Amino acid sequence: MTLGRPTGGRVAANTQSSEVPAEPMWLSDREQAAWRGLLDLHDRVMARLHQELRRESDLSGPDYSVLVGLSEAPGQLLRARELGALLHWEKSRLSKQITRMEERRLVQRQVCPTDARGSFVVLTDVGRNAIELAAPLHLRHVRECFIDVLTTEQLGQLAEISATVVAQLGCDGAAAAATCDD
Repeated sequence: MTLGRPTGGRVAANTQSSEVPAEPMWLSDREQAAWRGLLDLHDRVMARLHQELRRESDLSGPDYSVLVGLSEAPGQLLRARELGALLHWEKSRLSKQITRMEERRLVQRQVCPTDARGSFVVLTDVGRNAIELAAPLHLRHVRECFIDVLTTEQLGQLAEISATVVAQLGCDGAAAAATCDD
């Protein structure tokens, strides 16, 4: 399905109204190229990074994301709810991922001492070893397929664009949970 106007013309910019306009506000050719370029960039870079990560470390992309979050957390543990917020994952996705990782002894769950209904996800020695081995390999691929192909100016522009869009969405990246609830 195209997001561009079927006739190729441009419709006035969105007024950010919650009402659905009589006619969709189709993307111009330039807007559509930018949007689709972003989607293609994301999909291709992430697919390559996940493929290399799996090949070189036997970790999946989601494994790596969980391990990074825990390895950077104080005490190398996070409340399940905090980890889910950090990764922008639904509760069910996180629960299934943590279960798979527990089976491989990469992480473990611990009951929250102040609320038995909540839990912490803790990085194990096996998980710490896995992330320490995988991180340099992953970083090399991030550089090869993304960082090193852009100029310093392009990286700065991309960082600025990303910050602008994220700020408009009202996302803070790592919303901390106030309770131990999953």
